[in-house]
Amino acid sequence: MQALFDAIATMAMPTDAQRIFHGRGGLYPGCEAWALDAFPPVWLITKFGEATAEERAALTAALQARQSQIACDEPLNAVLQTRHEGRSEAVVLTGTVPDSHVVTEDGAKYRVNLQRGQNHGLFLDMAEGRRWVRAHAQGHKVLNLFAYTCAFSVAALQGGAKEVINLDMAQPALTTGQQNHQLNGILSGAKFLAHDLFSTWGKVNRMGPYGLVIADPPSYQKGSFVATKDYARLIRRLPDLLRPGGHALLCLNAPEIPEQFLHDLLAAEAPELEVLQRLPNPLVFADVSSDRALKMLVARLPPLA
Repeated sequence: MQALFDAIATMAMPTDAQRIFHGRGGLYPGCEAWALDAFPPVWLITKFGEATAEERAALTAALQARQSQIACDEPLNAVLQTRHEGRSEAVVLTGTVPDSHVVTEDGAKYRVNLQRGQNHGLFLDMAEGRRWVRAHAQGHKVLNLFAYTCAFSVAALQGGAKEVINLDMAQPALTTGQQNHQLNGILSGAKFLAHDLFSTWGKVNRMGPYGLVIADPPSYQKGSFVATKDYARLIRRLPDLLRPGGHALLCLNAPEIPEQFLHDLLAAEAPELEVLQRLPNPLVFADVSSDRALKMLVARLPPLA
């Protein structure tokens, strides 16, 4: 755990939500089970496995020592989430942690909840994807699939998108997404559909075509989406969803599935599309293997000649 303690001892006090330490990338031997995130004013430590009382005490002491150096007049608020055998548990190590609170990223505001479930409302590794969408959404109708809490939609509308259609099976996530739009003063331009994508193609098609389609599905969620089976079904629909010259942002966060999986699916199911680039991940999410890390591919349907 020494690398994690070193990161705590040297970290700055961030204003935006961001990852501080990414042991999961495999670059810090002995720390592969640990991650540290800042969701100001709360620190979130994640342990993929059970945490001992000694580990909890040592981490709390390390955070307290650093907090006294960089923000001595502010209280220390810290949560530890453990994930073990398919279950997650969150405990407050110290301070006061609300049921939910608002964080910022690049000037945008998002509501997060650090004490319920494994997902907190904002995927920090997707920061570069949101920046790309904000920079490329101008004037486009956008389809945001597996929208979750609609952070991509906020970014798109801030970037000048004409309209965003957000689709997700989970109504509570979309409700938070609506709150995120309101937090950012976005009161129009977004639709929120609590539907199963694979039974809603007709409606999705009729609302198109789209200048940008964003797909950020779960890699394995029984009853919703299994990447190895369902991503092909999604990709084969893209040529009909996109207008000529339109782009698709295809995301895959599954360490066991390599980047080539997406290239092979595109070649087999949508050969009309050309892959333009793989977006970089935030530097803090560096991994021993690019295939294990988050994959974000940008593809384009060529414009009419």
